[in-house]
Formats: sequence, C-alpha cells, structure tokens
Amino acid sequence: MNFFYLRRKFYNILALTVSLLSAGFGIFFLFWILKDVISFGLPALNGSFFTELPAPPGAEGGGVAHAILGTFFVTVVATAIGVPSGILAGTYLSEYGRKSKTASTVRFLSDILVSAPSIVIGVFVYAVLVKPFGGFSAIAGAVALSIIMLPVIVRTAEEVLKLVPDATREAALALGAPHWKVTVQVVYRGARRGITTGVLLAVARVSGETAPLLFTSFNNSFWNFKMTEPTATLTVTIFNYALGPYEDWHTKAWGAAFLITASVLVLTVLARLLVTRRSAG
Repeated sequence: MNFFYLRRKFYNILALTVSLLSAGFGIFFLFWILKDVISFGLPALNGSFFTELPAPPGAEGGGVAHAILGTFFVTVVATAIGVPSGILAGTYLSEYGRKSKTASTVRFLSDILVSAPSIVIGVFVYAVLVKPFGGFSAIAGAVALSIIMLPVIVRTAEEVLKLVPDATREAALALGAPHWKVTVQVVYRGARRGITTGVLLAVARVSGETAPLLFTSFNNSFWNFKMTEPTATLTVTIFNYALGPYEDWHTKAWGAAFLITASVLVLTVLARLLVTRRSAG
C-alpha cells in the first residue's frame, strides 16, 4: 500500500514539475519578445511618428500616421460588421435554435472558421471582393477581419448567454413579456460583460493580422479617407519596413510593433478585468 502511495506521489510531483517548467518556458520567451519590442520600439516613438507621412525611401524621418489612421478605420468597420452579426448568431444559437439542425450547422462552420488560417480568408475575400471590383480597398480588408472576428464572437456570445439562468427567462415570460423583449432587456443585460469581453478579445485577435490585409486593403503611402481605395495599416507597414534595406525603416517597424503590442495588451487587460468583475459579481 505504501508503494502505491509513493508511486502516485512521485507521478504527482513529476506532473507538477513538467507543468511548471512548461509554463516557465512560455513565460520566458513571452518576456523576451516583450523586452525586444520595448527596447527597439520605444526609440522610434516621437511626434513625427504619430503625425507625419513616410519619408522617401532612403531618407530618415517621417512617420506612420497614415497607417495608424488606416488601421483604426479598418478595425472600426470590421467591428461594425462582425460584432452585430456575431451577437445575433450567438443569440439564435442560445435562445431560439439550441438543438436544431441549423444551429448545429452554424456551430460546425463557426468551429471551422476559428481554426482556418487567416491567409485563406484573405484569399477568399480577394476572390469575392477585390478581383471582381477591380482593386484593393479598405472595405475588403475590413470584411476579411470581420470574418476572422465572427466565429470568436458567435461562440463567446452563445456560451455567455447560456450562463443566464433559465429561471430568469421564465420569470420574465411569466409576466407577459414577449420572447424578443426578454432576450434584449433581460438576457442581454445579464450577459453584457461576457459579450463585451468576447468582443474585445476578437478585436485584439485581428489587430495583429497581416496576411489577409495583403490580399485586400494592400497598402498606401498617403492619407486615405475613402474606404474604396487601398489603405495602409500598421501590420502591412511592419511587413514592408522589416523587409526594406534601410535602418530607419527597421526602427519604424519596431515602433509600429510596439504600438500594436501595447494596444493588444490594453484590450486583453481590459477583457480580463471585465471577466474578474463578472465573476466577483
């Protein structure tokens, strides 16, 4: 009996040790990456970095203001497309078609999209929007990012809405409220923190996407306020500058990487805080 106890204790210690080493391994490289991004990216941040257009190739100075603006526009439009669609789809899966064949099909397709490479989505949008309409555009990039966001929001919304107790729905229905009003005014209120968390995580995920934007919004070296024309984004700018032969381009690529990393970190921390508040509540 003592032998079996010692063997179980040994395996327990072994499993804990391997888990701690694996966690330490991941955390080590995470902080290594963050250290490089901060040490190389911070020197690039100055006034011109946020306010000026790129300098001519080979000349120092300039900034990536056009890419910051383009990233903001593309992300906002992608959020405007993906978030309502994802929440409505999640609402259908949770409230109206839980066990229907249509719901099973939607869940299956959503799981496929979650694991689909982003470059495949970029090629799909290129074939559907870019090539038929004769050119790259910011709206095509936003559509590609919204497709990437969609499955994350759908599954998050479904799971969060299911966490609202059925007794709450039944109490509202017993008072004579129609089903749609119960969903909007009762269920949504109970799940708003979780839905917000899913939206923030989806936005954080697409913030660093490059491959789909290479096939859709492409790039632009000037200010662009039209969604139907090619638009610069930070991720594509990093890709182009990192491959360039000039040291100043490399510095600006590090600065853009730091800006994206900081933005994603803020969104992730905000999402975690919302989750913590929801759990505490």
